[in-house]
Parts: sequence; structure tokens; C-alpha cells
Amino acid sequence: MSHFSKLALVSMLSLTAATVEAAPALRGDVTVTTQVVTVADMFDDAGPLAETAIFSAPAPGTTGKVDIAAIRSAAARIGITSFEANGLSAVNVTRAGMIVDEAQLKDLVMADLSARGLVGPGVNTTLQFSRFIDPIQVSTSGVAVRLDSLRYTAGGRDFSARFILADNKTVLDLGGTIDMTVEMPHLAANLAAGTILLPEHLVMRPVPAGQANAYAFAPIEQLVGMALNRQSREGMLLRLSDVSAPLAVTKNDLVTIIYRRGPMTLTVKGQAITSASSGSSLQVLNLMSKRVISATAVAPGTVEVTGAPVSLAGL
Repeated sequence: MSHFSKLALVSMLSLTAATVEAAPALRGDVTVTTQVVTVADMFDDAGPLAETAIFSAPAPGTTGKVDIAAIRSAAARIGITSFEANGLSAVNVTRAGMIVDEAQLKDLVMADLSARGLVGPGVNTTLQFSRFIDPIQVSTSGVAVRLDSLRYTAGGRDFSARFILADNKTVLDLGGTIDMTVEMPHLAANLAAGTILLPEHLVMRPVPAGQANAYAFAPIEQLVGMALNRQSREGMLLRLSDVSAPLAVTKNDLVTIIYRRGPMTLTVKGQAITSASSGSSLQVLNLMSKRVISATAVAPGTVEVTGAPVSLAGL
């Protein structure tokens, strides 16, 4: 055999070996994320037909079984006349998927309401769809679901929303109700006018957000230590207008009248003609001079005279 003939034979054998080695090899289990199964999905060493679609994929999140006869028929239609079956009689094809459930849909609605400033700190929101939402399997490609539009009027209850699923084709139109409440302080018992409020006198209860705005929200910290303006019943919603600073001096109380000037401090007994909280002015009768003077309540039972200097007798 000539040298040229030997080289030709070696080349032919190498090409034959390469062809045998490059034959597609069937896979036993296939997982895809799109709507079609390609040659590269089904076979190792798929070659130039790798990106060619060979089957439709099952629904997202499901698995289908394709028998060897169907695979041979489909492969032949696209030009694959032979492949290594690896002893398989069928192939399991799984389409990966994500679950879209009611909780995700609610989260999208709440995020939109928050972004619009319709749900603020301290607001408790209960959202209900008008029908039960079964979990939905969607493709893993892209975002599982997005909120396309939301119709809701501040202060109302009803809403309607449109969602788009991962394939950007499936539309989900839903309606429902939104209830917003705010925890506000209520009286835990019947209390008399003038009662100094303690933490145990107050209990937080939910109030519709619109009503809370109308009544003006009063933080519990601003109520504790304040005095009730009138006799109040258990369960009453408290507003700042229902309380005032507790009285340091009550009408007809005997008080000590103080006058200070520099290092000198003068005191005399008096009787309150009007009531006053600490820091507020009141009228006081000087029991020594029998004169009515203006003073400021500085502590329980104690008032202080302000203004121009006066003699002790003139206090």
C-alpha cells in the first residue's frame, strides 16, 4: 500500500471514529425552564442541531414521560437518524416552575399601597380577595408575578387589581376589600372627673383608620399622668381634648404664697379662689391682708407671686 493510501485510510478511520463518538446520547431525566424541549436538552453531544426544538415542554412545575418510540420519531423528523439510547425505554421531562399563591398577591397589593403613602406606621391592614386563590404554577423564567394595576380610593374598602404572570400573557383580575385600623387608647374602667390617668386605666383597641384621623390620634404617653376633664365611661375612646394637666391647686385649697426677690423669700398663707395646673395662673386670697392677688401655681398647695415688688402686707 502506498504512503498516500495509508494516510487516506488513517484519515477515514479517524473520521469514522469521530462520527461514532459524536453520536447523540439520550439522557434519562431532563429539566427545562422554557415552553420547548431542545435537542441539547434531550441528548448529550447534540451537535449542530442542539438548539432545535424537538418536543413541547409540559406545564410549569410538572413532569411528563416520553417513550423511546416517540423520541425516535421526533428525532427522525429533524434529521437525527440514530442516537445512543443507553438502554432507556422512556425519558422523564420536567419543566421547572414557581408557585404564585395568595400571600404573594397580597404582598404586591400592600407594597403598592405603602409606596402611595396609603399605609403608614401603626396602621394594621386586613386584605381579603373576593374569591379563593389556588396556588398557580408558573415558569421559572422572569418574575413569577407582577402587579399591573391597582384601583383603590383612600378611605374606602373595595379594590380591584390586575396581575401579570411570568409568561407576560396570563392575566389575573381580582377584587376584594381592604380594612385599615389603628390601635387607639380607650378607658379600661369608669372614672371620675379629675382622675389622674395611670397605665392601667388605658387599653389599646383597634379603630378604623378613617375614624382615627377624625378623632386625632393621641399617643398613650401623652395621656398617662393627665387628668380627665369629666366623668368618663369604660370603653370611651380618649382624645387629647378629654384631658388636661392635673390641678396643682384646687378652688378653696389653703396654699402657701411665695414671693422671691433676690436672696429674700417671703411667705404667707392664702386660699385659692380659682383652680390651676402647675405653671398656670390663678386668683388667691391673702389671708393676712384679705386682698385678692394673681399668682402662679408652682406645686401642689404652693403658688408664687410674680410682677412688681410689693410689701409683705400688700401681698
